[in-house]
Amino acid sequence: MPDSLPDFDARWDFDHPDSTEAVFRALLPQARASGNKDYLAQLLSQIARTQGLQMKFDDANKTLEEAQALLTPDLRVARVRVLLERGRVWNSSKHQDLAIPLFTAAWDLAREAGALGQPGADGFAVDAAHMLAIAQPGDLSLQWNQTAIDYAEHSQDPKARKWLGSLYNNQGWDYHGKGDYSKALEIFQKALEAQRAVGDPTKIRIAEWCVARTLRSLQRNDEALEIQKRLLAEAQAAGQPDGYIFEEMGECLIALHRPAEARPYFAVAYEMLSKDAWLQRDEPERLERIRKFAGQ
Repeated sequence: MPDSLPDFDARWDFDHPDSTEAVFRALLPQARASGNKDYLAQLLSQIARTQGLQMKFDDANKTLEEAQALLTPDLRVARVRVLLERGRVWNSSKHQDLAIPLFTAAWDLAREAGALGQPGADGFAVDAAHMLAIAQPGDLSLQWNQTAIDYAEHSQDPKARKWLGSLYNNQGWDYHGKGDYSKALEIFQKALEAQRAVGDPTKIRIAEWCVARTLRSLQRNDEALEIQKRLLAEAQAAGQPDGYIFEEMGECLIALHRPAEARPYFAVAYEMLSKDAWLQRDEPERLERIRKFAGQ
């Protein structure tokens, strides 16, 4: 970022895209007045990302049109970011066929920019590869996720290496989805190590949740329950109650044939998770299961 303009990337709060959009919009007058098309296009790309996370897909596309109009061939990183966000909008709105070519173009252009020494380009290359993994099924997902991991592990860019915890997490879910729970556990433990190295308590809890969830898949239910109990206490102490932890507390207790004890955890989980628009759209069966075990 130019020294005279705020680093908007540092102001991201992915848990609250609505408030992040407001923060970013407050920077627009200064960005426009600066005449810096590179900065403005990148800022607009991230406003579009906040809109996509709120399922405001039409608004996101309009914002990206404005960003697109600013782009010139020399603005490689800005072009990558616009490609990435266009792809994310299509992917989130279930048009993977339109998203994949955009992520592929972002991957190619980001590597080109990285080879030219442009700051941050390696991180966006990893982002593009990780989105190609998300947008595609089965073995293609595994292949692209491994490509992203390899690129991040060999990069000297801290922003690229910072992706490793998330990439291992995604790889773990790929193996979990294939029913290879032992391999998934191994990968989730790597993700946990990576998140501990970064030191974000929330991300560490998520990584531990994934380990415990996989232990349940391996029918190591007592171990899974003990981890979830600790995570529940940590989240409550941090003032960050987590519906997914309540859900897993309930699932562990169901697996241990203790449905009466499970019911209040499912009730809290349903109260929290039923408000999630993404879960409502993508996993209605999961919400119905939570509601059923909550006795509602």
